[in-house]
Amino acid sequence: MTTASAPAEPPSVKMTDEAYGALRASHALWAGTSVLITDQHGRVLVQRVGYRPTRLLSGGALDPGESPAQGAARELQEELGLAQPLTRGLAVDWVSPAGRRTSHALRFPGELLHVFDGGVWDEDRIASVRPAPGEIEGVGFVEPADLPALMSPDDARRALSALRARVNGAGPAILEDGRPLSPTLLDRVNAFTRHRAVHHWPWHEGPAPAGLPVRQSWGWIFAPDGRILVLLDPANGAACLPGGTPEPDQDPAATLIREALEEASAHISPAVLLGHLPDREHDAGPCTRVRMAAALTDLGPSRPDPATGQTYVRALATPEQVIELFNWGPGGAGQLTAVHHAPARFGLPRATRQPLTELPDATDLTTL
Repeated sequence: MTTASAPAEPPSVKMTDEAYGALRASHALWAGTSVLITDQHGRVLVQRVGYRPTRLLSGGALDPGESPAQGAARELQEELGLAQPLTRGLAVDWVSPAGRRTSHALRFPGELLHVFDGGVWDEDRIASVRPAPGEIEGVGFVEPADLPALMSPDDARRALSALRARVNGAGPAILEDGRPLSPTLLDRVNAFTRHRAVHHWPWHEGPAPAGLPVRQSWGWIFAPDGRILVLLDPANGAACLPGGTPEPDQDPAATLIREALEEASAHISPAVLLGHLPDREHDAGPCTRVRMAAALTDLGPSRPDPATGQTYVRALATPEQVIELFNWGPGGAGQLTAVHHAPARFGLPRATRQPLTELPDATDLTTL
């Protein structure tokens, strides 16, 4: 029997309005909403409540006649004391009766749960949070990789799927019990399930001071469409840019050429210097980390990095998406500004946001 007829059309099987209404009511589901909020370091806001042993995103059940967006905004106001319109959906999750552990007395029928993007909150907005007394016992920002240990399994899957959808920027993910029906590259590599290294070094454009050793040379390597070559660990999605430690008597540009070929089978144009990040707390003493830019000119078959044995997933991402994969702190914003000026040096366009794209072995760069 079809029960998905348009409201203005009669049911496909002749029955009274009362019978049809009763039939639809017997298929009723719960409806809920939640909000994904991050701080400027990419950490996720979670709440501690007295009625659950696990952490939650802000949100809750919808009131009768309330839209998911209205409900999300109301819950944010009630739980954290902040008014904010919510207009961007990140995920819609069908939570099945088998997908959530509930007491038998609840007779849980399943739930449709919408996840909205609450944005990136700065320190002033975070300081204005006022948790609801008697309901919200505490609020904190945690690394995405900590969500599976802090949340119930289905809540953690949903939050991570929503975070990946935000980075991809292609629209809401459609989930079943927190798992996407059409997994993206970030889903397939389990992005954000490994702790991101905290690299909060200050950004300085131009060359490093004389006498300060260079411990690392990483490259922002631009594909023909203006996106950046980024390397992902296939097991946990941990990201890195091509590059590495200079060999004795090897300059940063030569290091980048060597490492791009070894790590990604990538051939690049002559590199230009963008800037450096002084690291005053390195175990071997003060040093700096150089950032360069180059154009991707050719790509060979994927192969293991001879230094680590790791075979990376090679992907293209916009500069903004690259920043979101790391925890670089305030220095990331300055570096991003320098990166945005680089495409003009190579006659390349500025990248438009789209889901991260894997580069297979047979990639024809002229089609990008």
